[in-house]
Amino acid sequence: MSKSDKDIESVPDTTQPALEDEDAMIAALEDDKSAPFTAFREQRIQQLHEEHARAKQLISEGYGQYPELKEEKALMDLITKSELIVVHFSKADFSRCGEMDIHLEALASRHYGTRFAKIYVENSPFLVMKMCIKVLPCILCWKNGKNVDRIVGFEGLGDTPDSFTTDDLEQRLMSSGIIRRNKLEGFNNTGENMQSHDNE
Repeated sequence: MSKSDKDIESVPDTTQPALEDEDAMIAALEDDKSAPFTAFREQRIQQLHEEHARAKQLISEGYGQYPELKEEKALMDLITKSELIVVHFSKADFSRCGEMDIHLEALASRHYGTRFAKIYVENSPFLVMKMCIKVLPCILCWKNGKNVDRIVGFEGLGDTPDSFTTDDLEQRLMSSGIIRRNKLEGFNNTGENMQSHDNE
């Protein structure tokens, strides 16, 4: 027997039979009252509580929704007041705009840090002309009142409404910084707990 084998044999076996079971191990960790673990656990609980409270506040301010704005002035006010906003310039009788609405509504309920809205082009003649909107659907994104991104039609998304997913649009908007990866998921637009969309 080599010296290292003897050293290994001399180490006492401190494993407890109850900890071999995964559930028992988790329960033991939850019952662990050691200072570093308890401090970390309390800090994480506090962080989750703050994120939940912020999500509820944003929902009460209209985030997490995808409203249709009727007036151009309301849109301009929203653009100037919002840090991050995604606006879909749409037309009611254009089916491709309806397809884009489905994806944007899903994203609005996932990303509370960004406002989402739509307006029909006939209700926004000034911005349509100023922003040179000629192809629909058209999505414009503003950050602190400055236009930072534009999606014309389905460019960069698969070119047709049938060939792209909500996740494709989400990645596209994340790449421009207009939406951020969620720290807190699992709340619907009323602030109630729900299963995370990653688990669907």
